[in-house]
Amino acid sequence: MEEYCWSRKKSWIVLVLMLLFLSGAVLIVVAGMGETKWGSAAKIHLGLDLSGGVSITYQVVDGTSPTTEEMEDAVYKLQQRVYAYSTEAQVVQEGTDRINIQIPGVMDTEEILTDLGKPGTLEFVTEDGETVMEGAQVTGAEAGMGTDDSGNLTYSVVLTLSDEGAKAIAQATAEHQNESIRILYNGEELTTAVITKQITDGECAILGLGTMAEAERLASSIRIGSLQIELEELSSTVVSPQLGTRAIQTSVQAAFVGLALVIFLMMYTYRLPGIVAGFALVFYTCLDLIALSMTGVTLTLPGIAGIILSIGMAVDANVVIYMRIREEITMGLSVKDAILSGYKLALGAILDGNITTLMAGCILYYVGSGPIHGFAVTLMSGIVLSMFTALVITRILIRALYSLGFQQEKWYGRLHDRKLVRFTKGKKWIVPVTIVVILSGPLTMAAHAQTGQNILNFSMDFTGGTQMTLYLNQDITQEELEEVLKPVYAEVAGEENIQVSLEESVDAESNVATVRTAMLTSRQCSQLSDELAELGLAEAENIEFDTVSATITNETRAMSILAVMLALIAMLVYLHFRFRDGCFAVSAILALVHDVLVVLACYAVFRIPVGSSFIACMLTIVGYSINATIVVFDRIRENQKDGLTRQEYVDVSISQTMSRNIYTSLTTIVMVLVLYVHGVESIREFALPIIVGIIAGTWSSICLTGNLWNQLTTLEEEMDLFYDHFLDRIGIGKYFDE
Repeated sequence: MEEYCWSRKKSWIVLVLMLLFLSGAVLIVVAGMGETKWGSAAKIHLGLDLSGGVSITYQVVDGTSPTTEEMEDAVYKLQQRVYAYSTEAQVVQEGTDRINIQIPGVMDTEEILTDLGKPGTLEFVTEDGETVMEGAQVTGAEAGMGTDDSGNLTYSVVLTLSDEGAKAIAQATAEHQNESIRILYNGEELTTAVITKQITDGECAILGLGTMAEAERLASSIRIGSLQIELEELSSTVVSPQLGTRAIQTSVQAAFVGLALVIFLMMYTYRLPGIVAGFALVFYTCLDLIALSMTGVTLTLPGIAGIILSIGMAVDANVVIYMRIREEITMGLSVKDAILSGYKLALGAILDGNITTLMAGCILYYVGSGPIHGFAVTLMSGIVLSMFTALVITRILIRALYSLGFQQEKWYGRLHDRKLVRFTKGKKWIVPVTIVVILSGPLTMAAHAQTGQNILNFSMDFTGGTQMTLYLNQDITQEELEEVLKPVYAEVAGEENIQVSLEESVDAESNVATVRTAMLTSRQCSQLSDELAELGLAEAENIEFDTVSATITNETRAMSILAVMLALIAMLVYLHFRFRDGCFAVSAILALVHDVLVVLACYAVFRIPVGSSFIACMLTIVGYSINATIVVFDRIRENQKDGLTRQEYVDVSISQTMSRNIYTSLTTIVMVLVLYVHGVESIREFALPIIVGIIAGTWSSICLTGNLWNQLTTLEEEMDLFYDHFLDRIGIGKYFDE
């Protein structure tokens, strides 16, 4: 076996290399590498909720089954159109009949929604109303510029036609010489052109346009109207770039503050290993950001939450290891043997916990979409990298430091006398507390129903409709705000039934008003924005819109249920095979159901909006809680060999792991709490249920899981005895004996 101590020269080389690696990682994150700034945080692709912009989801109209070629044609033509707004605009196909358009980093997002509008029908109609050609027969439309005979600038749009379009226009231009032809988009006239000659080459030009901007707008409208399929708007979201910048700043501040607090707590609690853990956490954070930059993952607000949450969870592996090292020192092992044993004994619990959390992330990745998809990616990458830094980087550093002389017990610490808590005898108070907390959710939801409200505060993702968010620039009461808004909504949208809520923003610089109505069109949203800006309620760039159709909401509800159920089933199967004991798996799932119900009660009591982040929140809690439960079960399995009664080794196991569960929860709560205090509103709505879920998971792992396993195992033994006794009574028991 290789000697644990390295030479001083090798140890110093290792430490210097580690510092160089960390410095290099920090440098890459800050400045990048080469002319392309490869790996820098600045190269991370930001979602619309961070960069600002507009997102629209279209679906082929009901009853239409588009071909692959038709969808590819639609994506291509829409992409050509949105390039006029931003070179970073993206048009992607979703499923078989949907197209999502994202245009980041633009200022006048409302104008884009109005201009882009609803892709519909394009027709070329003669003076007597005859349709001579349709949009599907136009394969291209480009704005152009030239000069006339006098040298003056002229502007035009050149159309490229398909073979069918070329035949149709050739016949029409031959029959209608010197007559006008109108181009209609969804029944509205875009322009009128005069036929001066027969067109036979499949290419024609619309001349006499006043400016280049006019020519480009006409070409863009013709391209959008030349789709082979008809689309309808399912959802749209408008986020101002200014608000996105504010979200980035507050989230980054939260990350730095939270990371600093966690490192300080680790150093204070675990001494030398705590310093090593702090180094590993900084290294992990840099690696995570570099990975996001390299892979091109779109980072959204939930994605930032995933990064910060995974920083808090990264502490868990270090805590498990260091607690094990202290236990081994307390039991009389030398520091060297305690370090080796600590890493070895902690490995199983770390792998099991992270694998189950990865399961939740994978399910979220494949079932979710949009921001939730990004959250799943950041969470999974964070888990993998945190395992690498905890199991590899810290191990190398501790070995190097030990070799340089840090071999005394004082650098690592030992456990204080730990009082044994009889959790198996505490059912008389554990069960009532658990029941009261769980029932608070259904009772609150029933109370909401009695007052005519929704049982939960469902957001647009679950109810459909349009939500407008205004960052007000004046002090106003909710009643005064409603008096101002209702006539504006009635005039613009013919909608007086609006729900208005008013609260103070996270930066306390302005109030935030949220208005919900039935689904509005993009044009109506744009008009509302203009009207409210003229009234002085808010600047146009501080007004957001979010529109979701009933189709999307039905799918979101189904996705939520499916994601949670799949996660629970996957964990049940994994735990059953991992522990070879069905009682472990069943008690773990029951504890997870408890955690989910407690978080649901939080949503009900505090009226937190239930939206797409609700799914990420639930699966995060499921993955986090199962991690703590596995640590307890791993210790129960280990202590079964010590000759104690089942109740005794259950109590011993919970007592041994209690400080780990509490400390890990504390460090994670610190990260999320800072996020809650400094984050923007959408992050705060995500952070509060996470905090409640962490507390619920800590309670269930300490107070419930061991008791549940004990009761289920006892019940299983009693059922086996009853079964054997029954077989003996009917005289066939001997046939079942081995």
